[in-house]
Amino acid sequence: MSPTSEYESNAGSDVSAEQRVLSGRYRIDKPIGRGGMASVYRGYDVTLGRDVAIKVLKRELADDPGFRMRFRLEAQAASRMAHPSIVRVFDAGEDTETDPDGSEHSVPYIVMELVTGRLLKDMVEAGPISESDAVRYVDGILEALEYSHRAGVVHRDIKPGNVMITDAGTVKVMDFGIARAVSDSSSTVAETTAIIGTAAYFSPEQAKGEPVDARADLYSTGVVLYELLTGRAPFRGETPVAVAYQHVSEAPLPPSEIVENVPRALDAVVLRALAKSPFQRFQDATEFRAALDEAVGGKQPTKRQMGALASELYGPDPRHAAETARSLRQLSTDNTMRRTQSGPPVSWIWAGVAVLAALLIAVLIWVLAFRDTTTTVPSTSRVVPEVAGKSWDLAENLIEEAELDPVRSDRSDDAVPPGDVISTEPAAGITLSPGQRVTVYVSTGQEMATVPTLQNLSRTEATEALQRAGLQLGTVRSRNDPTLPAGTVIEASAPEGSALAMGSSVNLVVASGTVTLVDLTGYTVEAAERELQQESRQLIPEVVEDPGCAAAAGGRTVSSQSLAPGEVPIGSTVTLRVCTGS
Repeated sequence: MSPTSEYESNAGSDVSAEQRVLSGRYRIDKPIGRGGMASVYRGYDVTLGRDVAIKVLKRELADDPGFRMRFRLEAQAASRMAHPSIVRVFDAGEDTETDPDGSEHSVPYIVMELVTGRLLKDMVEAGPISESDAVRYVDGILEALEYSHRAGVVHRDIKPGNVMITDAGTVKVMDFGIARAVSDSSSTVAETTAIIGTAAYFSPEQAKGEPVDARADLYSTGVVLYELLTGRAPFRGETPVAVAYQHVSEAPLPPSEIVENVPRALDAVVLRALAKSPFQRFQDATEFRAALDEAVGGKQPTKRQMGALASELYGPDPRHAAETARSLRQLSTDNTMRRTQSGPPVSWIWAGVAVLAALLIAVLIWVLAFRDTTTTVPSTSRVVPEVAGKSWDLAENLIEEAELDPVRSDRSDDAVPPGDVISTEPAAGITLSPGQRVTVYVSTGQEMATVPTLQNLSRTEATEALQRAGLQLGTVRSRNDPTLPAGTVIEASAPEGSALAMGSSVNLVVASGTVTLVDLTGYTVEAAERELQQESRQLIPEVVEDPGCAAAAGGRTVSSQSLAPGEVPIGSTVTLRVCTGS
């Protein structure tokens, strides 16, 4: 559950777990895991009365003010995501702890949904996973990414150690936000062991230290799918740097070459997900999920088609090129190799030069042969046309006329009418080879949310229900209601089941938990009782006769009352004193 390393059960603690209560609300019960950045405890929210998981940042990281700030901001961002496939973040804060020498230090923490189940990492290590389960688990990961990417959150650390399979068999993706906090505080692969720890699932752009977007998560998901299908990661090495280098320069073996019964249709999905260039991968999680659906039980591609796909994604002879590049790189830059001479053997250098020359000649021959067989193509490049603002049908025709392959991807957009193109990727004006894919983002219009049931919920429950629906809490106004506990929702500004724009605010009227008591002094007993018992108050009258004071001339009247006029708790008993003496 850590973005830096997986937790082990019965782990030790960085914080005393003897019934400590963080910020006066979150009780720490027992440790359930420990990672490179934080320890996780089973805990209890004493305010809401529910079990939670509490992640406490390590002492050495907590002492860094910049990291504490990123930790808190990213936890707040993650808390806004409410999806069944994402572990919820309920709260984040900081407590203080006093050292034996009397000094104090900060204890940042994150309060999360407590999930019971098994880490996908542990399931992989336990033995083979069936093809159907592998596809189902990856589809669950993609469903979570589909939601988070729409919310503008890139996970950056998708791996089996950050995926939980619940006892019910559902997928829960963990540690949204904390991965970004690590990434933002680390500039290179070599500068942080937290990042090096997950090199097996790096995208090439992460390995090179370049900016990443949602497609980096899709690459990592492709690595997870590869591992579930074959039982091993596509790239392995003695050091994290060696693995990261393979992500950048080497082509993976198709899964079916490792496990024979893996369908070639899944080979095609995996190879597309593991493309080195983000532009050649699936462009969003929706597209990836659609490809998985088509591959399961679909038509199997031929070996020729698989070869063409591998050539498109990794070059005409990726393995040869990658092996040559790796050999030359080791000869020229690897200072970790043990040497028995003061410099590299001369024969090695000449062998490398010879291999490189042979490779260049082979590539030149291939290019010349390709030209000879494609003389009917009038040009070797095509320009992506400008189609933003046009209808999908017109955009599709224009892109096909440019001899490119248009692929539709729907997404919501407030400013672009439904059915019109928002943009393309690559963008208009970019030069591509004939037949290359152009993703066309088509507007579905304003994304709508359905107002959930809010009446009779507590204010906290109503806030959570609105967040799950993609809405937010607006103004909250109190109203007296003699039948409802304080904070219970009486009504909402939008009726249940109505449609609102995603992110809209819903105003609530909640019960105050009180009613207004008037001054009953001088009332007859009967009138006072009627006043207390009327529907808007529903208070309980209790008459006490006092022979120590003279009775009023006009009959039995109230001389005093036990509760002062004003707001009193609902269901209160009001004692009415009546003088009966002579």
